Amino acid sequence: MLGGSSARSVFAGREGGVGGYWPRVWALRAFLYVWDPTAEPAVLAAGHDEHWRIREMVVKVIRANALTSRESELLLEQLTTDENHRVRTAAQRALR
Repeated sequence: MLGGSSARSVFAGREGGVGGYWPRVWALRAFLYVWDPTAEPAVLAAGHDEHWRIREMVVKVIRANALTSRESELLLEQLTTDENHRVRTAAQRALR
């Protein structure tokens, strides 16, 4: 459901497969629409994922849900120096 029609190729082993980054991105993306505060520790942990798309989605989730914990602010500050331009830009916007 979360991946839409693109999910077919992922679950068939293409596009990074089930263990690739897309399922993790989709799981985080769900939190843009449905939020539960108990998910915050898992979302913040995903902010250290090796793939930039996941880190970028974490920033979007933090911003969309107006997370203001000290831990979320620290993560955003760290991500302003991320190696990926899109992650850096998203983190800078979220801190404004």
